Amino acid sequence: MLRVMGTRYYFRRAVPRDIQAILGRKEFSLALKTSNRVIARERAGLLYGRIGELFDKAKDAAPKPTHAELEALIALQEQIIKDHESVRDVERAAAEAKRKASEAQHLYEKLAMAKQMEDFFQRMNPAMRGLVENLERLRVNLLVESKVGEAEKQGLQNQIETLSSIIKSVSHIEEPETAIESGIPTVSKGVREATKAKKPTKKHGPTLTEMAERFVYQDESKSAGVIKDTGNTVSLFVEAFGDMPVEKVTGQIAGEFRDLLLGLPSNHGKGKASPPLREAVEQAAELELDTVSGKTVKNHFSRMSALWRHLVQRDYATRNPFEKWKFDVTKKVERRAFSGAELRTLLTSPWTGRATSERTYNGIVAVALYTGMRLGELCNLRNKDVEIIDGVPCFHIQSYTEVVDGAKRAWSPKTQAGERIVPIHSKLLEAGILSFKNSGLYFFDELAIAPHGVRGNDFAQAFSKHKRRLGMKEEVSFHSFRHTVSTKLRNQEADIRELWIDAFLGHEATHRSQGTTNYMSGIEVKNLKRVADALSYEEGLGGLTW
Repeated sequence: MLRVMGTRYYFRRAVPRDIQAILGRKEFSLALKTSNRVIARERAGLLYGRIGELFDKAKDAAPKPTHAELEALIALQEQIIKDHESVRDVERAAAEAKRKASEAQHLYEKLAMAKQMEDFFQRMNPAMRGLVENLERLRVNLLVESKVGEAEKQGLQNQIETLSSIIKSVSHIEEPETAIESGIPTVSKGVREATKAKKPTKKHGPTLTEMAERFVYQDESKSAGVIKDTGNTVSLFVEAFGDMPVEKVTGQIAGEFRDLLLGLPSNHGKGKASPPLREAVEQAAELELDTVSGKTVKNHFSRMSALWRHLVQRDYATRNPFEKWKFDVTKKVERRAFSGAELRTLLTSPWTGRATSERTYNGIVAVALYTGMRLGELCNLRNKDVEIIDGVPCFHIQSYTEVVDGAKRAWSPKTQAGERIVPIHSKLLEAGILSFKNSGLYFFDELAIAPHGVRGNDFAQAFSKHKRRLGMKEEVSFHSFRHTVSTKLRNQEADIRELWIDAFLGHEATHRSQGTTNYMSGIEVKNLKRVADALSYEEGLGGLTW
């Protein structure tokens, strides 16, 4: 941008856009809602002063500044951004620590109150029982004592019974309802047993799983497919909301269930280990994964609605919250290849992610650019998967099980065709891609494994944010590298067979009757290398170095 535009135009147009990205509406809104507004104003004032310094230097520059002057201005701008982000991160960490300390103090106070209540009941109950016994003896004495008149006896008897009932009602109290609701520890089991009278608990109606068992699973007229599909739907609902009484399932809950399903990745539940439902939805949003279709969600709601028709008819529920919902069953947003302009922007823009170094980012993007490998394949590539086959350096994508941090970790490609040999492009070799090979387990050893077992999750999230920062549309994501490679190969002029391209990319074979999509089934590495060498870009590797 600086090479095309003059200094004055650049700093009038581009810098405010960067500032807006740093101090956007959301951050200002959050800052105004925090209790420490003075710190927010001081930070904003500091940033304002730094930006003023940047503008002053820009104004002092010549009408046609030198390359060195422009680089200095850019460096100052980047430093201002980094300094501000560092201050912001420190403040957020401090606020979070303060919040946790406040929660801990609040919990401590609740625990102390619960202990005091328990001590009180332990001291009170024996004394109350003794008082009741004494009153009972007094009542008996009054009945047999002849010196006391009958009217006086009756009056004293009424007073004793009233006092006795009051004492018994007090001694039967377990703990305040607020203590239970707030989550503080309840009174000990011994105290509960000493006070047998308990408040009646409200009974709820039958739960979702009970009704599904009765009206679907045990219904002999239902096919095995209907029973299985309904079970999957009920399992998803129970995972999201618990096994609720059917009378408590409202339209609001049905709507939330719909939103969760629409955000669920399309491969959820198809692998050996899937993250929890809500975590999977968050991950799909961050990684821009393909989500289930509107038709799939409609099918889930149709199963629930069919069950609820029985419940409404038998008065287990007053209405059917799963009927009359609208679903878009048209085609979803289609991922596409990068345009030439988008690719140039991506290859020449500085990496701003913090979870992964620029070196690792450049290496992953470069390999994706010249192999079309999936992100999961790149993140789980091992050092031992770099092999020399028939004299050609290759990536060998294959299933494996390794021991990581003392636990077994299994990984396999997305499909059976994903197990394949991918010759390493000469451009990658010339740029030194094999320098990533190390003594550890993984080729890109910097990437971390997320709690739910996905390796490279932090990188995927950072790439998604980086892409959005560069102004790229929803239709492009990291998977667009694979679309780009596929498009280029299928439009190249060299004499390359479609079957070879399928084998190179790990696609299901277009001509399955001819045999195979990988090296082991007959396609020679020299032919796969011809596929790799057919890839070329005007941009080359752009600014990617390591």
